Amino acid sequence: MTSCHPTPPLCQAMSIPPSDTDATDVYLILCDTAEQTLAPDLFNPAFADAGLDAVLVAVPVEPRHLEAMIRTAWVAQNLKGLWVSPAHQTAALAVLDHCSSLGRIAGAVNAIRRNADGRLEGALFDGVGFVASLIYFGISYADQRVLILGAGGAAAAIAASLARPADAVCAAEIAFYDPDTARATALARRIAAATGTPVHAVSSHDPAGFDLVVHASALGRPASDALPCDVARMETHACVLDTVLNNQPSALLRAARARGLQAQPGFEMLVQQTHLYLDFFGHTEAAGMVRRDASPLRQRLYPQALQHEIQPQLPSESQFSPFTFSSLG
Repeated sequence: MTSCHPTPPLCQAMSIPPSDTDATDVYLILCDTAEQTLAPDLFNPAFADAGLDAVLVAVPVEPRHLEAMIRTAWVAQNLKGLWVSPAHQTAALAVLDHCSSLGRIAGAVNAIRRNADGRLEGALFDGVGFVASLIYFGISYADQRVLILGAGGAAAAIAASLARPADAVCAAEIAFYDPDTARATALARRIAAATGTPVHAVSSHDPAGFDLVVHASALGRPASDALPCDVARMETHACVLDTVLNNQPSALLRAARARGLQAQPGFEMLVQQTHLYLDFFGHTEAAGMVRRDASPLRQRLYPQALQHEIQPQLPSESQFSPFTFSSLG
């Protein structure tokens, strides 16, 4: 789910003052120059809250240099891990020595670490974060018909998690719509073969007949973009998740809510995978802090117009799924 923009001056990119020592652990987001990111605004304060001397910085990388970057970045002794933006998630998988099962099913990764033996290991958290956000919002996906608009890394991650049975729960059917029909078809076939769930590509973005509509394409990043589908065609019981983080509440969100539909932005999807990233990179205590109370993360991430929608977290309740990295395979 991470996306990024050209790197601003270092102090600005970090969101917190840089350490004046050489011991700072550095994490990089490998992204395309056309993307934007909220990840440093989320993770750098989380590092600070946990007392970690660490920083996350966005680094634009052209596709032709991606493999070289992933293989050689580790010569920097204080580099501890890589985030991977949607633009590079599929290509990054081919560079790795090992990947989580969800990453293999989706054909994408969004986190990479270098293990003690020098092997590069990847994981994929977008889909798990998405499913956990559905739980947070009280939206069911079990036995539901799902339309996913898009067929990139984020769309693949979401579909893999919705299609793979977890505690015997999975979607009844998943349909991909993408202007690149060949890409959508190949993705659908791979996920269907790996999970046994009916997954297919469709030739239209018509949302009629679907219970859950997921927007996981680049449409909407410029506010002037057209809607990704015809909201008037959605079922009266349908729910909408818009994973684009720009310009929220988006035109899609506003149009769906105007019809009385439950429609949510993608911020919670990012919040719900924060502890998984921290756990993956060895920050177990920090991950536990986030699981116990993510209120500070939500307050930093949600735009002012949506702050009032943050659900209060009771001391006796955890608003996170029980997933940890080790439980994801």
